Amino acid sequence: MKRTSLAILVSALLAIVAKEPPKAELTLKDAGGQKVSLRDYRGKIVVLNFWATWCGPCNDEMPMIVEIEKQYRNSGVVFLAASLDDAKTKSRIPAFLSKYQVEFPVWYGATGDDLARFGLGEAVPATVFIDQEGRITARVLGQMRKDELKERLDWLTGDRTGPAPQPIVKHLDK
Repeated sequence: MKRTSLAILVSALLAIVAKEPPKAELTLKDAGGQKVSLRDYRGKIVVLNFWATWCGPCNDEMPMIVEIEKQYRNSGVVFLAASLDDAKTKSRIPAFLSKYQVEFPVWYGATGDDLARFGLGEAVPATVFIDQEGRITARVLGQMRKDELKERLDWLTGDRTGPAPQPIVKHLDK
């Protein structure tokens, strides 16, 4: 009897260990008010950047993201920008996008809860890297450096035989 219980317990533990990590999930709205979801991007590498028009480091970071997006757009990589602007600052988004010539999808209505759900803390900018299966492979908390972005994208678009880049990079004091 004890042997059977132990076998069941071991089997259950193995099932838990072998269980695939949860997929990254997020549903927001596009500029036209239509629902958009990360689920729609399965099969592609996704760079999901959380930002806001009122965020100084976001303004500093966006030109670099736009530049790198152009380099990787034909490599199966999709860049998404999720704005944390609220009702008071949402009207500034079009001017921000025009200023930095953002051509990739922009999602509206992100919140601090979304940041927390992705393990990104409470501050923007914050970026999460998601593989083709929808799993988070890396996070950058704070203003991302160009080499950090390229290193993660080169690994994700390559053969992934070498060591993965550092999974969490923090450029925030907290």
